[in-house]
Amino acid sequence: MSPASTGASTTVGAAATVPVSDTPAADSRMTPGGPGYRRMSLALFLAGVATFALLYSTQALLPLISGEYGVAASEASWTVAAATGGLALFVLPMSALSERFGRRTVMTGSLAVAVTVGLLVPFAPSLGVLVVLRAVQGAALAGLPASAQAYLAEEVRPKALVTAIGLFVAGNSVGGMSGRVITGWVAQEWGWRAAVGVIGVIAVGCAVAFRLLLPAPRHFTAGSLRPRILLGTVRDHLANPLLRRLYAIGALFMTVFGGVYTVIGYRLTGAPFGLPQGIIGSIFLVYLVGTVSASTAGQLVGRLGRRGALYLAGGTTAAGLLLSLAPVLPLVLLGLVLITAGFFAGHAVASSAVSKTATQGRAQASALYQSMYYIGSSVGSTVGATAFHAAGWSGTVEVGLLAVVGVVTITVLGSVAARRTVVAHAH
Repeated sequence: MSPASTGASTTVGAAATVPVSDTPAADSRMTPGGPGYRRMSLALFLAGVATFALLYSTQALLPLISGEYGVAASEASWTVAAATGGLALFVLPMSALSERFGRRTVMTGSLAVAVTVGLLVPFAPSLGVLVVLRAVQGAALAGLPASAQAYLAEEVRPKALVTAIGLFVAGNSVGGMSGRVITGWVAQEWGWRAAVGVIGVIAVGCAVAFRLLLPAPRHFTAGSLRPRILLGTVRDHLANPLLRRLYAIGALFMTVFGGVYTVIGYRLTGAPFGLPQGIIGSIFLVYLVGTVSASTAGQLVGRLGRRGALYLAGGTTAAGLLLSLAPVLPLVLLGLVLITAGFFAGHAVASSAVSKTATQGRAQASALYQSMYYIGSSVGSTVGATAFHAAGWSGTVEVGLLAVVGVVTITVLGSVAARRTVVAHAH
């Protein structure tokens, strides 16, 4: 990494002398097929698995949690919103720690705390305690997403960055899928507490493997923790119109996803479907579609460009939302497939664009994206559940469609701004 990539101090920023040529002699960063790339990919894939498995471990279990504590969907949804909200609040401070102490150190510490809390979650005596534990768990996991993207931006060659981040996002999708499938079947036999306990144990294994596999950083330069400099870096990122658009797009995509997958369990346990918990958990196998769409996001951008890929992702998500309104299970499942594919593709494109756009303070740039992304998840979880309580599944779909319209509108505005820039440069 060029020292300027930290953006943590003016001294560091002045030292940006690392060449960006993709020839091995000029650039020692990792590339597909090169030394350490597979270990790095697997390590961050497992980190992504652990992050999403823990973060959304209660989402598929909300009907059971509602039943045990005697609360409505909107109240039980706080076990999801608290975790994602904690992550959103702490991702920026954790990214600052990663600038000073290193990406690998912060990611390792975050996973260690998160998995420890995960082993305590099954013993929560009340909904209030459960929500607090989940908030702490989300805050701990905040050290993963932004630090991982900054690590990749520093250690992987630019041409391979979209693919590398896509693999990390694919790990998110596998974690989200496996967590929900496993919890569904375990909960059907032994209850939701046993289910989240199993996820905690799996996450411990992922955390250990991550630490053993991840190569030591070679291009990290420690920055400063001085608040004035960090706030200046954040202010610079927020002043960048392209970054602001990407942050909003990430939040809106996650609003759709958070709302749909928080409420879908309630819909499928009710009429006309009446599915058991194990089957509902298995429906999350559609996350495999997200694994594919995220890992191929680089190819999509290569063919359509970033904005074209975002249009396609938004259109696919909207089509899935409309299909899910049908009272026929196969069409609902097809709708979930399209929603999942569109979301993960859009997320991979937007998050990798943030890493490419930020030439300084990459950890803070990624942290701001992740903060908005998980704020979107919290908003989607609570607003989607509230809309479901008020108007049924159609209410949740309306919330999702409004968010997709926001994505398309922002992307159109980006296209207009790009054309104006080209015309201005021509003159």
